[in-house]
Amino acid sequence: MYMARKSKVASIALSRIRRLFSLAVEMLETRPDLSQRYVEIARKIAMRTRTRLPKEYRLLVCRHCKKFIFPGVSSRVRLQPRREPHLVITCLYCGKCMRIPLRRRKSEE
Repeated sequence: MYMARKSKVASIALSRIRRLFSLAVEMLETRPDLSQRYVEIARKIAMRTRTRLPKEYRLLVCRHCKKFIFPGVSSRVRLQPRREPHLVITCLYCGKCMRIPLRRRKSEE
């Protein structure tokens, strides 16, 4: 019974998080302050229900200042082929960089 209730809470939380992120993307051009608030609420829902943000949404939140960063608007995205290929996302609010490794597929090796 406890696990069923927990999964139900997690599914409700995930649907609300998805809705808040879609609203944040919609409001980014007209009201950037409101889109920041939507993402803040979504993060609080995830923390309170102990659910992880999906990866596509986790990449839209700065790891350092926890602000909503959208590629081309409030962040810069670059592809670095040196060493191990990786994606570099630079937050234009705090100036910090997030590096995301791009792993090769098993079939290419």
